[in-house]
Amino acid sequence: MPVTILRLACAWATVVAFLLFGDALLGRLGEPVMAALVFAWLLGVIIWAAFGVVHEAEVLAGRLGEPYGTLILTLSIVIIEVALISAVMLGAKGAPTLGRDTMFAVLMIVLNGVVGIGLLVGGLRHFAQSYNMKGASSYLAVIIPLTVIPLVLPNFTTSTAEGTLTVLQSVSFSVFTLALYGAFLVLQTGRHRSFFVEPTREQAPPVRSAPHGRAPDPDEIEIVEDDGHEDPGGSTWSHVLLLLATILPIVILAKSLAVVLDFGIARLGAPVALGGILIAMVVFTPECIAALRAISANQLQRAINLCLGAAASTLGLTVPAVLAIGLFTGQEVVLGLSGANMIILAMTLLLSTLTFTGTRTTMLEGAVHLSVFFVFLVLVFSP
Repeated sequence: MPVTILRLACAWATVVAFLLFGDALLGRLGEPVMAALVFAWLLGVIIWAAFGVVHEAEVLAGRLGEPYGTLILTLSIVIIEVALISAVMLGAKGAPTLGRDTMFAVLMIVLNGVVGIGLLVGGLRHFAQSYNMKGASSYLAVIIPLTVIPLVLPNFTTSTAEGTLTVLQSVSFSVFTLALYGAFLVLQTGRHRSFFVEPTREQAPPVRSAPHGRAPDPDEIEIVEDDGHEDPGGSTWSHVLLLLATILPIVILAKSLAVVLDFGIARLGAPVALGGILIAMVVFTPECIAALRAISANQLQRAINLCLGAAASTLGLTVPAVLAIGLFTGQEVVLGLSGANMIILAMTLLLSTLTFTGTRTTMLEGAVHLSVFFVFLVLVFSP
């Protein structure tokens, strides 16, 4: 609890400081040392607060069970992401591809980077890991249309310039996206909740590592019960309030961080897509660490709920938000990916489908996903 209080005090003190002196601090970004200090200050506070969001969400996860726990975490993180994107779009008014770049970066980070590292770590520690195939398949069934329609289809429509949508298309796609994601949430927390919990021994018995690389015998099967975190006590509602109190300063500080990011990228002449990648990394780093911890504890289903849930939530909430900002402000919003990125996206979706259509995962799938992630990073700096 002392750490939680210190974290909240630091976050809200930073909010007060930028509300009172923000204009003066941001007005000195032309000074390299001052710009670096302001960036480090904001970035450190936001990431530390984001870890607080993860902590409170994990406490609620332990009390409410799956899939509510990971759902609370992913929705909290995506709210922060949408706030950052909105702050940049409303502040710079010249970032037509920011929403697209951020969503694509999130997909690459969670579906290739985190999944790749996680499956490698899980394979080393547990040989092969089991999960609930129905849950993973349900995620992918939602992620594929939520990805292809906003990020690929705009390149092939003829009513507007390549990569953009008409007003009718923007409104229709936003409604469709929200409706599909809403229906998924209803089913995930309702009649299909069992799809998103750890599989039973009969469904897919987990396998632990065997000595000398030998495939384990049935007698060596072991279930890992460790939930990965301790409950600090207190009422559930108190942790809900702490979660909201930790999210709010991140949302408020998002605008200031957006100004620094926009200035830094322009000054350094860095690739435009780097802004979206930085936002994705800042926002999703704590959640990615939570997913890797779950995999290390042999809780692959929780990690899948975090990774695939992050992808679905990002698409389901960011697309309508970005299109709404474009419609209300008159800004051009470019959603269609480049040709090379469409190929990387198609490969990612295909590999994810192959990876999560069995009952267990191994290190091989992790190595393949990680290689695609490295290709994505190379293309950012060398299109």
